[in-house]
Amino acid sequence: MTRLQSKGVASIMSDSDPGAETAATAAGALAGIRVLDLTQVLAGPYCTQILGDFGAEVIKIESPRGGDQSRASMGPRLKGDDRAGFLAVNRNKKSVTLNLKEDEGREVFLRLVESADVLVENYRPGTTAKLKIDYPSLKALNPRLIYASVSGFGQSGPYASRPGYDLIAQAMSGVMSVTGETDGRPVKCGLPISDLTAGIFAALGILTAHAARARTGCGQHVETSLFEAALGLSIWEAVTLWTSGHAPGPLGSAHRLTAPYQALKTKDGYVTIAANNPRSWTQLCKTLGNPALAADPRFDTNDQRMTNVSALITELEGALSTKTTDEWMQLFLADGIASGPIRTYDEVFADPHTQAREMVVTMNHPVEGALRALATPIKLDGTPATIRRAAPLLGEHTEEILRSTGYTTSEIENFRRRGII
Repeated sequence: MTRLQSKGVASIMSDSDPGAETAATAAGALAGIRVLDLTQVLAGPYCTQILGDFGAEVIKIESPRGGDQSRASMGPRLKGDDRAGFLAVNRNKKSVTLNLKEDEGREVFLRLVESADVLVENYRPGTTAKLKIDYPSLKALNPRLIYASVSGFGQSGPYASRPGYDLIAQAMSGVMSVTGETDGRPVKCGLPISDLTAGIFAALGILTAHAARARTGCGQHVETSLFEAALGLSIWEAVTLWTSGHAPGPLGSAHRLTAPYQALKTKDGYVTIAANNPRSWTQLCKTLGNPALAADPRFDTNDQRMTNVSALITELEGALSTKTTDEWMQLFLADGIASGPIRTYDEVFADPHTQAREMVVTMNHPVEGALRALATPIKLDGTPATIRRAAPLLGEHTEEILRSTGYTTSEIENFRRRGII
């Protein structure tokens, strides 16, 4: 069963139709690329899922003893053994169980490396060298290999050996120092921004290295970290520090460099308003019924509005308190003012725009049945993303992949008996 969606949006295919998967993969932008995925939990799996969505063959290498730790620990359990968090970031992958601590397990792995284009790992720095699967070792075997490492703090530097988690990266990169309300307790971003951004940056690095390989014929080591991913997003904060000499702090929903650009209280809730240029500021004042406010010397330029931001918010919320959020939204949209209500996720997924952009898809899982998932936000009109299979069961494709690599039935059964796979 195949459902092809509109141009540029993911298609969904049943696992029961391998021919459909082959056709879809062949049409993908990354068709023909084999990725060995040695990652677990979030940053690495999110990276490889992006590659898989666009047609790469992603082979997830997992320990025979439980596999990716998120199978048993991230999110609620549904019908089967795998948790919802694992199912969310491991679609379009095949699972192979392999004990890399055993010599024979490494031998099987090295045979896979010979045919691989990309390898992604998120071990703590130093671990791959102990396992003899580090980049220098594998480069000698396959010079075209693009080897991507995602870690907490990078492969070098005084913090390289520290364990890396999204929370710790947000704290140490400065993100938590600017998140939340002024004078409030430190809070992290509501999303795992370090993990997800590291995954995106890793995917971008891999694709950049792949473009370079097309010219040079050589692979290379791609590296990013949760710490650097979070720090790399700190554009306005770095500018503020370097130009003012003062470390920026939390501002709630406000912008660091322009105003008004934040959530503002209405009669029954909040609305976000971005009126940060002369035209939109003047129009906002007219729509609020106070056109003279635009010429008030406290607010007539962005610099003045930033200097007097507390007084500005008092003036705006005084006017906004006279109508509900929905009433103001109708007026703002009619007058061309950039604005939007604050919505909860149940409201977001029921929103007609979310549906029109086809950001929710359904996958067929052999145990869980129909599963809803986020579609990719990247739209290509010629080689769109495809969702060909749900997250794999642990070791589901071990025999298939080993057979394709040249192992016989008796060899595979011998590996299984001895705990190699």
